[in-house]
Amino acid sequence: MDAALVSAEATNVSTPLKLAATLFVMVATAAASQISVPLPFTPVPFTFQPLVVLLGGAVLGPRLGMLSQVCYLVAGVAGLPVFAVSPDLPQGMARLLGPTGGYLMAYPFAAFATGVLAWRAFDRRYLTSVVAMTIGLAIVFAGGITWLTLFAPGADGRSLQTALRVGFYPFVAADLMKICLAASIMPLAWRLLGRIE
Repeated sequence: MDAALVSAEATNVSTPLKLAATLFVMVATAAASQISVPLPFTPVPFTFQPLVVLLGGAVLGPRLGMLSQVCYLVAGVAGLPVFAVSPDLPQGMARLLGPTGGYLMAYPFAAFATGVLAWRAFDRRYLTSVVAMTIGLAIVFAGGITWLTLFAPGADGRSLQTALRVGFYPFVAADLMKICLAASIMPLAWRLLGRIE
């Protein structure tokens, strides 16, 4: 299927359906944040959010995928309880300034990148779906590690190695396994449902 045909399919989806799908991914991201496991050696909890962000980008496409995550962040900044439960940080803007702020702020960019690659047919085969989602995950980790190293509370005394120890190593294997599972869904979903955007 060529790019012109994909674009034509995209125009067949109604605006209300696009908005509903975008809202659904936003709510799914918030729901995934509530399934969080705090780890004693890091301020970053284990959640399923990155998986939802990447799947949302792949299914919705770059613009709507990014929009779903921007809406998620706006809801969080407004004080809605959409961020992972934390004994130290309240909901709201403070969360973006805390240790997990870099991950959260990277979500729109990760969804956009995964969506761009999906539109370039990376989601039609298992291995290329893994590649697309791994690139999106790398953006999430890059945002999180950069924030932990440079801007998060305690960053002035934190080295890159320390940031990797608390914000990357404990999570990367599990996140890659989740990507491998999610990537098996994408080629089938693309054939059955097409795309939203």
